[in-house]
Amino acid sequence: MPQPDSSNTMFQLAADFIQQTNRHIFLTGKAGTGKTTFLKYVKEHTAKNTVVIAPTGVAAINAGGVTMHSFFQLPFGPFIPGARRGFGEADDNSVDMHALFRNIRFNHDKKAMLRELELLIIDEVSMVRADSLDAIDTILRHFRNQPLLPFGGVQVLFIGDLFQLPPVVPDAEWQLLKEYYASIFFFDAKVLEQAPPLYVELKKIYRQNEATFIDLLNGIRSNSVTPEQLELLNSRYQPGFSGGDAPYIVLTTHNRRADEINAARLAAVPGPVHRFEGLIEGDFSDKALPTEQVLQLKPGAQVMFIKNDLAEVKRYYNGKIATVKAIEEDRIMVTLAGSEEDLQLEKEKWRNIRYTFNKAENRIEEEELGSFTQYPVRLAWAITIHKSQGLTFERAIIDAGSAFAPGQVYVALSRCTSLDGLVLHSRIHPSAIRNDEQVTAFAARENAANELQHLLDKEKRVFWANRLVQVFSWQKLLAALQEHAAWLAAKKLPDMEAAQALSRLLQENAAQQQQVAQKFRPQLRSILDTVVETDDIAPLQERLHKAIGYFTRSLYEELIKPLQEHKAAVKGARQRKYLAQLETLEATLWNKLQQVWQAAYGEQYFHEGLMDYTLQRSAPPAKPAKQKQEAGSSRRGSLELYLEGKSVTEIAGLRQLAASTIESHLAQCVGAGELELERFVPKEKVDRILPLVSELGLTATGPIKQRLGDIVTYAEIRAVQGYCRLAKE
Repeated sequence: MPQPDSSNTMFQLAADFIQQTNRHIFLTGKAGTGKTTFLKYVKEHTAKNTVVIAPTGVAAINAGGVTMHSFFQLPFGPFIPGARRGFGEADDNSVDMHALFRNIRFNHDKKAMLRELELLIIDEVSMVRADSLDAIDTILRHFRNQPLLPFGGVQVLFIGDLFQLPPVVPDAEWQLLKEYYASIFFFDAKVLEQAPPLYVELKKIYRQNEATFIDLLNGIRSNSVTPEQLELLNSRYQPGFSGGDAPYIVLTTHNRRADEINAARLAAVPGPVHRFEGLIEGDFSDKALPTEQVLQLKPGAQVMFIKNDLAEVKRYYNGKIATVKAIEEDRIMVTLAGSEEDLQLEKEKWRNIRYTFNKAENRIEEEELGSFTQYPVRLAWAITIHKSQGLTFERAIIDAGSAFAPGQVYVALSRCTSLDGLVLHSRIHPSAIRNDEQVTAFAARENAANELQHLLDKEKRVFWANRLVQVFSWQKLLAALQEHAAWLAAKKLPDMEAAQALSRLLQENAAQQQQVAQKFRPQLRSILDTVVETDDIAPLQERLHKAIGYFTRSLYEELIKPLQEHKAAVKGARQRKYLAQLETLEATLWNKLQQVWQAAYGEQYFHEGLMDYTLQRSAPPAKPAKQKQEAGSSRRGSLELYLEGKSVTEIAGLRQLAASTIESHLAQCVGAGELELERFVPKEKVDRILPLVSELGLTATGPIKQRLGDIVTYAEIRAVQGYCRLAKE
């Protein structure tokens, strides 16, 4: 699991803004500052319903998400903001708001997913056009029924480096769009005029290792390179240099040139070609393949890795050069450049996913549609500058002539770890170092660390307050009961009278609970306004304690229990669909009860000493497994795998869930008496946590974590608390 560098202040600030506020964030940074690591960290740690999108298929596969066009059904022509009634679409291939919705075909589940979406991550945002972002905003406002809120109230995390490759827009389309947009870059979208993102730049560079080269790259990136820096750069000009026996890779501007170099160099290596065919299963576009489907290699071939090493000891990274040492049937041995360490290649799997909405769990999940399995390498005597984006090379030859597009000089040079490892086949002229002035102007909006910290302190209290108020909204619960009633009306059940009587009872009881909640919410909001201002949570304690006790008891006694009693009386094969409907409805009720029980302000919970009705919930029945998808998501599934000896990381991979979710499952199992405490939490950690549980209480997870720091996890603390709670009963 990606872990943040504890000394990287901007990384942690950005993560806190995502986890504990609803602010839009533009996360950027020079090459090698950890933007990809940040994306993976957020995916692993966020509790928000999250979707990851990217502008291209390859970028989407690498980010572990889907393309923005497929997820939002975006048009391929330009999107004109607003409505242009009577404007001819056929003449210019453009789409306005009305045409956009005419072409969208979202099913019921997709609409539900959009309504529950909380965090949208857009990777490689440098390539996203302003009109595409406005189309996404228009779709979210419409389907979330929030026309006045940017992105319909969804938080957006933009990740990318605007000094790298820009969006592609044909001139004819720009002639249309320039009437509406100052530039084609995402930051000039109309929606961001209303809701500009915080500009967070990661500063710590993990790739380059010499100050002179870093300063040179910064100068190129900001259009401020000095004549002396340019002279230093061009001192690396060696037009006839081929690399010799050293592991150099050529960066060029065109695919054809890269292919020619790789083919010629492979042919020059003595011996027969060995072909390794990748396996495509299910739906996986050949346009999104990270390497060749048929990989052609020889002993002596120069290759590069296209994935990071997942082992604890990182032996290679995305872009690491190696030489094929030996090939025996399906066994490939390579020698890593630099360390000269020998390594046997293992095949890797890339997944093509789609997002689905689990209505019972109220969670967005990933479903695997297809996969591509192949050795994680490609021939690496040459690669295009475009495909090198995101890679790291210790030695590179830049062979681009004068065919540099804006940003390409920076992309090419910033792939390298040092100036000594860089060779130029053509001189870099000042005219080639040109970054868009609008990009440079946007970069001036960067927020300083102290400014971000001050803003975070206030924003997170507002976020916690808003979340707490939302806990006491019964709208979704009433909507689910109304949907159930509508479903019943279209069916013919053996005992329809009893089914309808239950439906009426549940709606009546929920409506009464809603009335109480509606009276309580303004009182709660008034208290929270004071808490946000003073940061003193004492006024919340008694009021929340009573509210949680009342609502959890009401939910269980007035809704869940009658449904369970009715369900126990339902029999017969003709009732299977009805029972499945009741199971889904019951899961919705339990989820609401769990939400109220876990009501918190930051890490402060308010249910200590109350009857915990969540313990009455039995594991939901297993659902039939979908192809390529783990069935169910209850704690029992995680427990069974854990008792078989699998690690948390392995279980997370098998179940396609976050490792933090698996840890939470196991902590719940300890609290339910299903797992021995010390099988999950080492004894030395138990000995540290127990005294603090005795001192601070069974719900003081946050204060205990603050005392002990990173030596324990939240899940370990909750496991010990659950163990103590069980021992008291």
